[in-house]
Amino acid sequence: MHKTHVLAADVGGTNIRAAWVDGLGNLGDERRIQADLSRDDVCEDDVIHILTDFLHAYLSDYPDIQAVGLGFPGFFLGDTGVLLASPNLPRLKNMPLAKKLSEELSLSVFVQNDALCAALGEHRFGAGKNTDNLLHITLGTGVGGGLILQQQAYTGESGMAMEFGHVRVQTQATARCCGCGGSGCVEAYASSTAIQTIYAELTGKTLMTKVIYQRACEGDAVARGVFERAGGYLGQAIAEAVKLLDIHTITISGGLIGAWDILHPPLMKALNQHVISPLKGKINVFPSTLNDQAGILGAAAMALAGCD
Repeated sequence: MHKTHVLAADVGGTNIRAAWVDGLGNLGDERRIQADLSRDDVCEDDVIHILTDFLHAYLSDYPDIQAVGLGFPGFFLGDTGVLLASPNLPRLKNMPLAKKLSEELSLSVFVQNDALCAALGEHRFGAGKNTDNLLHITLGTGVGGGLILQQQAYTGESGMAMEFGHVRVQTQATARCCGCGGSGCVEAYASSTAIQTIYAELTGKTLMTKVIYQRACEGDAVARGVFERAGGYLGQAIAEAVKLLDIHTITISGGLIGAWDILHPPLMKALNQHVISPLKGKINVFPSTLNDQAGILGAAAMALAGCD
């Protein structure tokens, strides 16, 4: 299987990454393009045109590639490759994304939610390797989640399972509003966007998350407090998921794990405060060992499984 090569791509709101990947998880010739897919007016044809142009150029250089795997932001109908909806792309509804790309590329194409792809990558190649069950959390602009049960990706009955970012951690009337239309979601407290917003509210300074982290390391008590509260809310949300799933291995990827030294202690404290007593001290939470490659490796894992 290590001789099999697939093309894996990870689609974000502002850029698309792709690389060839073999059965051992080795990546080669990673390429990126800028692509603004977060505009409200982006339609189905725009998405297909952008993706096929990018991937066609890649495939012409690697004719031995046997399948394509793609991580895409949105809700998918199980493993059908049909995109039911995408929060940041309101014009995309019930789009047979895998089928359309397969027709354009003349190859088998496997598509799934980007956070679930990250879970697949972490499970096959990263910190979740050799586990039967895994909850993977992505911390970036938003907060996402992917679930592996008995070594299989779990999507739910309609592709909506493990919307971890919208686990409620605050119920008071003053709970922060979330982009989903609700309030009190963990994404409103523990995403990169939330950290920037909360720090700006407290200080009047609009800074990038990395700069806020640097300030926290340099003794800025407000910056440190924002990260510590984010860690606490993450731990609380994980505890709620563990109550439902009884999963003992949690992995986390995304830009915010650069602040792991500040996030992790309050995360574990809150997790053990909120989880049911028989599970206290039994839940392991690890940062990703794949850096920013979890999503692209998960997309590869789907394509590799399709080649078996």
